[in-house]
Amino acid sequence: MSVECDRIGGVNLAQGVCDTELPPPAARGAVDAIDRGLNTYTRLDGIAPLRAAIAAKLSAFNGIRADPETEILVTSGATGALYTAALALLDPGDEVILFEPFYGYHWNTMLSLRAVPVAVTLDAPNWHLDLDRLRAAITPRTRAILVNTPSNPCGKVFSLAELEAIAALAIEHDLFVFTDEIYEYFLFDGRRHISLATLPGMSERTITISGLSKTFSITGWRVGYLTASSRWLPTIGYFHDLVYICAPGPFQYGAAAGLIGLPAAFYSDLAREYQHKRDQLCAALTDAGLAPSVPEGAYYVLADATRIAGRTAAEKARTLLAATGVAAVAGSAFFASDGGENLLRFCFGKQPEALDRACAALRKL
Repeated sequence: MSVECDRIGGVNLAQGVCDTELPPPAARGAVDAIDRGLNTYTRLDGIAPLRAAIAAKLSAFNGIRADPETEILVTSGATGALYTAALALLDPGDEVILFEPFYGYHWNTMLSLRAVPVAVTLDAPNWHLDLDRLRAAITPRTRAILVNTPSNPCGKVFSLAELEAIAALAIEHDLFVFTDEIYEYFLFDGRRHISLATLPGMSERTITISGLSKTFSITGWRVGYLTASSRWLPTIGYFHDLVYICAPGPFQYGAAAGLIGLPAAFYSDLAREYQHKRDQLCAALTDAGLAPSVPEGAYYVLADATRIAGRTAAEKARTLLAATGVAAVAGSAFFASDGGENLLRFCFGKQPEALDRACAALRKL
């Protein structure tokens, strides 16, 4: 959809590229590192200033105490963190539970490793977690549960009660939990982010994954990280070194400068800015007859595309692009079942003028 959107000169609300301005301290830090010749491989677990900054951030925001020398790994994006953690901790045939709608990279990462992804469907439109459904999905082959909160594509923020229930099942069945928390600062309507690793009994079995791509609008820098028990980190680090060697060196320095140099107001302002963008896009979708499921976090909206011509969500996305010049992702990309064929996903992590143009075009539908 991004390629087709570019071809016709449309507005790309499909891919989550987040083309807003990056924070000046991060930009200056990266440029300074290049100017100082810091362009070679780093230690396999990342540069010391970035690991220290991540440890401080984890303590202050997430409530996770992590030793920067033994419990933090800087990775080639959050996707690199998940891939290498799964390489280290899963065997072919292991089952991993994901919540549907899911991020396609999560599902396909499991397939690529010959693990078996198992979908537990959340109930629309509020994406409620049915605990009986989750419990029924656990088998003797289940090895892990993957939780994405706030979620791509539906914007669900898992509640404390839901996370406690997931934690209880993980402990009962001796499971790992991979948490993708990359959208942790994109929280709306006063919601609070909760890291599952902070719950009783979960620090040893939780692999907490995040990064700076979304928060700093640096998706192309490929700087992510994970924190895990020192029992697991050396093996995860080995596989990350084998596959990626390291995250790009100068960008690690830029990410560290951003974490160290930005005030707390940066993050609260970010949430307010994106809540405004959410409301703007949801209003335009409502006016266009594409009823949105209003997200609690992240920067995506799943909208009902029933009124758009097409047999499948992919056809509906093409129809919408041709009619309005606005690109969206077919909802079928986020479902193992056929539950997404009348859904489209829109990204509102855009510059204001691009979002204004998209909203005006949608209202003409």
